[in-house]
Amino acid sequence: MKALCEYSNCLLLLPPSNIAMRRDVQEGQARCLSRLGRHKEALDIAEKMRNSATNTDHLTTVLNLQFAVYQGLENVEKKITCLQQLICLHPFNPWYWKLLAEAYTSLLQSLSSLVIPETNLNQSEEVSVSDSSFKTSTGREINLQPHRSDGQKEGPRFSLATETKRENAVTCRSSQAVKEFLCTSEEPERTDEGKRTASEAWEQNMSKKVGIKACASFIRARLLLQLTQLQQSSFALENNMKGQKEIDDKVARLGFNENFLLLMTKVMGQDLIPEKLKEEFQGEVKCIGPSALSSLVTASATEFEMKWFGNLQDDLCHFDRQFYSDIYLPPSVT
Repeated sequence: MKALCEYSNCLLLLPPSNIAMRRDVQEGQARCLSRLGRHKEALDIAEKMRNSATNTDHLTTVLNLQFAVYQGLENVEKKITCLQQLICLHPFNPWYWKLLAEAYTSLLQSLSSLVIPETNLNQSEEVSVSDSSFKTSTGREINLQPHRSDGQKEGPRFSLATETKRENAVTCRSSQAVKEFLCTSEEPERTDEGKRTASEAWEQNMSKKVGIKACASFIRARLLLQLTQLQQSSFALENNMKGQKEIDDKVARLGFNENFLLLMTKVMGQDLIPEKLKEEFQGEVKCIGPSALSSLVTASATEFEMKWFGNLQDDLCHFDRQFYSDIYLPPSVT
């Protein structure tokens, strides 16, 4: 609160002509408001900053600010939107791709809470969801942790149940928000057995698609880090290697086979040219008007995902059966 007061007082002293300093102070105000839980006020400031942005640096700052606010709100859908727009501006930044992959991983974990073996549940049972199991109102528990032999791979959906950093529970309300974010058409109502089966198929298909996007984003981030590590030293190189190690671990937990990963690497790295990477890390700032800035970022998640993952999903369609061949759907615990 003290920092917010200081920023507010500072803003009153700044002349309207000092645009750069005013933007810095406004960003500080918004971050303070977000930390205080006043997220709407923080987003209002961010929106005003976005409307007055005149270059790519301004827009990058605003998108990073909005991402931070939505992170505090734990709104994974809005976080994904911000990161997609940041990647439109900086397609060769490995850290934005890594953050996007982690956001898709959170979305995948939320989706996994929807894929409940309904044939093992009575319609009258209420379901509560924790990070390791489903528990019904009748006391029956469904374990999310796979029972597997020593040589059996861990399935991609359930291995991510412990991956979240701050969330130990997924509510039905948040699960519904995930559905609305992913589905452009009306989701099937669960009024009879046939519609329940269609809904299960939709959820499983969405889980597969989100898993592919998460893995592809991790792989592109790793490729970009590998290409830049030769130019780095000291703490920058240390952070690079640490990031690669984290990515390796998370890709392994997704459970894709080696051929799948090789094909994904080929597709996600086909535009990587050293000259383009050099331009990215030189930090060129494009000074253009607000309307032109808006055209630099993709209008919707559908357009972004079609650009980056459309060809990928077409190329990997023959892996559909293989994708779920290693997933173990645990039986209910009686």
